[in-house]
Amino acid sequence: MNTKRYALWTSTIVAGSLLLSGCQLLTGYQKIDEAESAEAWIGKIKPIAGEVNIACLGTYHCEIVQIDKTLIIAPDSHEPINPQIATALPSRKGTVEIPINMDMTPLINKNAIKVVPLAASSMPGLTNYYARVMPAKREVHVNFYPENNMGYVERFAMIHDFTEAGTYQLRAYQKKSSGKSGSLLDTASPEPLCIELWQGSKVQRRFCKKLDAEHQGEFIETGMAKTVSLASKAKKIVA
Repeated sequence: MNTKRYALWTSTIVAGSLLLSGCQLLTGYQKIDEAESAEAWIGKIKPIAGEVNIACLGTYHCEIVQIDKTLIIAPDSHEPINPQIATALPSRKGTVEIPINMDMTPLINKNAIKVVPLAASSMPGLTNYYARVMPAKREVHVNFYPENNMGYVERFAMIHDFTEAGTYQLRAYQKKSSGKSGSLLDTASPEPLCIELWQGSKVQRRFCKKLDAEHQGEFIETGMAKTVSLASKAKKIVA
């Protein structure tokens, strides 16, 4: 019997609820395709030998809020909770960004965590950060914002053994379904949000949100027949 693995999940609406008539649904998934392509704005991760970099992308904004028991980004201010673990942002003079030499001193122990500014978020005024940790088994919590609205957040968490040093990305995307019947109910139902864990150029794990009564919005880890790489995806697009 197949064993299903679950990712911790909650979905929160902070803003007031909207009353919609008929079968209309208003969700963040209607906006996810309008977010800027991550490749268009993402900054460059600066790898450090022997360390693990963890980043998130794919929605308007995302934040690594916790690693193991350490709180990273505050969900209310969207800034690093502890200034001591944060690498300073480049300063600005008017509209001109003044580069600085960021402190990329290697981590000194297994429990050390640093957060580094990666790029400006697709939400004005916010910054995307990535985390630097040492290789180990980690519990990572990430908040994804599928629409340009801080009142709607998808909370995702997973446990993964980051045994190999390198760059890992949690990429969110909206799964496209080709099997819908075209009925009003199918048309109104949101497409599920999926999150893939990439190690370098290869997908290692995939989680998709299940909206049925049994799972009630949980992210379920889906089986993967084989590892998918960026190169193989590119070939499929060209074909």
